[in-house]
Amino acid sequence: MRNCKLFLLIAVVLPVVVQAQQDKKSIREGDEYYRQQQYDEAAAAYERLLGRSSADALESVVGSFNVAAAWYKQKKLDDAIQQFTDIAGAATDKSLKAKAYHNLGNALLESQKLEESIEAYKKSLLNNPKDDETRYNLAYAQEKLKQQQQQQQDNQDQNKDNQDQQNKDQQNKDQQDKDQENKDQANKDQQDQQDKGDKNKDQDQNKDQQQSPQPGQLSKADAERLLEAMNQEEKNTQEKLKKKKGTGQGKVVKQW
Repeated sequence: MRNCKLFLLIAVVLPVVVQAQQDKKSIREGDEYYRQQQYDEAAAAYERLLGRSSADALESVVGSFNVAAAWYKQKKLDDAIQQFTDIAGAATDKSLKAKAYHNLGNALLESQKLEESIEAYKKSLLNNPKDDETRYNLAYAQEKLKQQQQQQQDNQDQNKDNQDQQNKDQQNKDQQDKDQENKDQANKDQQDQQDKGDKNKDQDQNKDQQQSPQPGQLSKADAERLLEAMNQEEKNTQEKLKKKKGTGQGKVVKQW
């Protein structure tokens, strides 16, 4: 899309005669500097006109309008916006008001104040409905605003998608951490159970070892049985001796 056009009052032949020769010279100098794109010098020439008491009301308007145009070219957009706003508000001539609002719209558009620029172009068209260039700039600003709003919406959607993905990733991570924690706890419980079983097994083995006879030793049960057998044998022997004494067979003679 082509660039917006800036329409300046200096490009229009004014239906007046400049009475002061010096004032007329300042306007011509400013116009020439402007055509040569020497905007600093052009602004200075127009400002000299504004500083003279000899300048009449129309000359002051011309100087104010053109110095604002020079500021626009110098990218002094805030100064240009203020100047065009003042001119548009004070002008009684519809043609002048339309051009002031048109240029105000350009300065606002350049400042990325799209909604404000659209309003300025609409006011320009109210004062000059036949201005096709203003109508074109209005459509341009509206399209640019639409693109900006769409971009903002896309950015919001993208940010939302990114946030949703981050939340999903965090949930997955939390679940993985929880699963790993449960797995670790299960492994720990299993290991504890195994350690407990090994400990009980060791205790049983130690008990069996304590109860089992060592090589060359009798078990407690065997020792008790052996002692009981010895006691019984001793008892039997005593009874036999008693019987022999009772029958007088205490001495045994060997026969040859």
